[in-house]
Amino acid sequence: MTRLHQLYEEQGQSPWLDNLTRPYLRDGTLARLVRDGIRGVTANPTTLAKAIESSDAYDEQFARLMADGRSVRDAFWELAIDDVSAALEVLRGTFDASNGSDGFVSIEVDPYLYRSTDATIAMARELHERIAQPNLLVKIPATAEGIPAIEAMIAEGRSINITLIFSLSRYDEVIEAYLSGLEVFAERGGDLSTVHSVASFFVSRVDTEVDRRLEAFAEASTPGPRGLLGRAAIAQAKLAYHLFRLRFSGPRWERLVARGARLQRPLWASTSTKDPRLPDTLYVDNLIGPATINTMPESTIAAFEDHGRVARTVDDDIESAMRLMDRLAAARIDMEDVGRTLEEQGAAAFQASYDHVLQTLDTKARQLVGR
Repeated sequence: MTRLHQLYEEQGQSPWLDNLTRPYLRDGTLARLVRDGIRGVTANPTTLAKAIESSDAYDEQFARLMADGRSVRDAFWELAIDDVSAALEVLRGTFDASNGSDGFVSIEVDPYLYRSTDATIAMARELHERIAQPNLLVKIPATAEGIPAIEAMIAEGRSINITLIFSLSRYDEVIEAYLSGLEVFAERGGDLSTVHSVASFFVSRVDTEVDRRLEAFAEASTPGPRGLLGRAAIAQAKLAYHLFRLRFSGPRWERLVARGARLQRPLWASTSTKDPRLPDTLYVDNLIGPATINTMPESTIAAFEDHGRVARTVDDDIESAMRLMDRLAAARIDMEDVGRTLEEQGAAAFQASYDHVLQTLDTKARQLVGR
């Protein structure tokens, strides 16, 4: 049994792959990873851009699309949708065997729509209609404009992966959007058991930003703030799990469960270690627990298989996590401001990746014309 299998069988955590490439689909790599214990796939504008830019596996289809008079933007989405559709087939067995708990593949809306509620709703709806599979999750970012889009999509019975969550207050808004959307869908006579959702809470980037601020604020002779380095992200994620357990309990949630509602599980995203001084499995080993997901790139999966620890850790010593938040506040770290900063950075990074892949495809299109 692999450690990935152990995560699920022993601890109730679902390991997902944070990557999607056409070569993986063609050479059986994704199918092998699924056999090894991977139970879902996430993709975003950055991973899709890297896949298209680093492989010639897309060239033939891209040339056909250009010959048919398609725009570069439309061609990009055709390439991405075809990859997602193929991955959905690979994961469909997992979806069926788990009664719809796992086996999902995610695709994100256009990153330039993040600040428009209506445009986000329209594209999320379009993606669900173009890829009409029960194990598809459309990713909507947890921006201020994204929150009402999330609620609207859940109220239509559409399955959503909420991404770019960096703070506890925003996570609370995400949960509320899910619960409110389910209530509207129930009022409309919808089958709540068909609605799936995960909440992607980003981890390692929190430490990157908090540590940058700590090192900027702290004097070299002051050991206190420096003793906080590399600790904020796990503490905040543990408090997010505590919030998850609180919000998905009590009379309101029980009424929805009676109608078939499913948990919106927290998904730990950005779990590769960015700081080489920190252990490479830090954000996996310390966030293991039931009803959670950890989506990992290949390097983190390999490291975890080699020397990761399989033990329940996500809800141990919550009091210490709370005390750490107090210490961070005393060190002038505003976690809400950290969250806002990372949200802006995350959206900008996805937009930059999107721009780059469109430029790459545009160059290829020009080369095709010149032949």
